[in-house]
Amino acid sequence: MVLEQQVDVPTHVAIIMDGNGRWASERGLPRAAGHRAGTETVRAIIEACVECGVRILTLYTFSTENWQRPYEEIDALFAILSDVIDREADDLRRNGVQIRHIGTLEGVPSVLAQRIKRAVEGTRHNERLILNVAFNYGARSEILRAVRRIVARGVPPELVDEQSIGDNLDTAGLPDPDLVIRTAGEMRLSNFLLWQAAYAEFWATNVYWPDFDVAEFTRALRAFGLRRRRFGGLPPSSPSERRGVGGNGA
Repeated sequence: MVLEQQVDVPTHVAIIMDGNGRWASERGLPRAAGHRAGTETVRAIIEACVECGVRILTLYTFSTENWQRPYEEIDALFAILSDVIDREADDLRRNGVQIRHIGTLEGVPSVLAQRIKRAVEGTRHNERLILNVAFNYGARSEILRAVRRIVARGVPPELVDEQSIGDNLDTAGLPDPDLVIRTAGEMRLSNFLLWQAAYAEFWATNVYWPDFDVAEFTRALRAFGLRRRRFGGLPPSSPSERRGVGGNGA
């Protein structure tokens, strides 16, 4: 992929991968076929992130609300994820990608949960790209878990601040997303990174996730690079200021 040198590349990109089912339905295929087609897009976008210098990629793969879908679709999603882990985990490890899981494994079939844990453990020393897999994830649940951890440690209310909450989120230690991308034309966060995305730039496209290619990803990065990020203050005066400083609130 080619980006102009003057375009700032976001450190952390988060993507709501939407439209798999609609992509399949418009082709007369079962919804599971769309989810499987979307895995090829995941591979291409991971490679693009490594090439252009994105350091963290967070992918919304299965939300806590997705349990409301038909059992057959959930079962197919889990089977696809198992296949992807078996097929891709070793390549990701060899290519320096660190896999992290955000969310919980509560209610997840034990075989799939073990595969996820092995993939996380097997790549934990890699540093080229951090890949957060938001699986069985919901932002409200994440914030609730963070608050409960703080309460369980007996922290006095007056000492609870934004930093302490951030330190107990699933993304603790990582900079907040600079750019949130959503495919398939929807214009909402859908319970995704509600705390962390407070000052993220948002970019939406009508393209369904299976058709979201590197060219479309490049358009998103270029749009981000041309924006002025104010963080509630005055407009920045230089490109370096547009990037923010990382950490919570960046």
